[in-house]
Amino acid sequence: MAELGFQCTLNIPYEAAMEKVTDALKAQGFGVLTSIDVQKTMKEKLNADFRKYTILGVCNPPLAHQALSTRPEIGLLLPCNVIVYEEGEQTVVSIIDPLSMMNFIQDARLEAVAQEAYTRLKHVAEALQNAA
Repeated sequence: MAELGFQCTLNIPYEAAMEKVTDALKAQGFGVLTSIDVQKTMKEKLNADFRKYTILGVCNPPLAHQALSTRPEIGLLLPCNVIVYEEGEQTVVSIIDPLSMMNFIQDARLEAVAQEAYTRLKHVAEALQNAA
């Protein structure tokens, strides 16, 4: 199975991890556009219990502008997703690999943008892992 992104496990509670994730994203020029509380949604829609789990839709505005200006339909793959979820006493963070999306769309005009997004998101994962 192909890897979709970068994953790290943090030895901190979920709430503290959420703060660290958003700070690390901000340091690399990404802002959080959307935040989906999966636990809350599952409870409200299905009356099902679920672990603490959040899907963050993140965006680096200059990179998004460049990608959308090059190929407007790239918006189908934006924003980049980051998931944060509770795993026992630890918190798992997974960040989409923009280069994995390039395999799907195969457009050479977007390679530089995807590479820059990859580098920045990889730095986020490394910063989180080093802080763990």
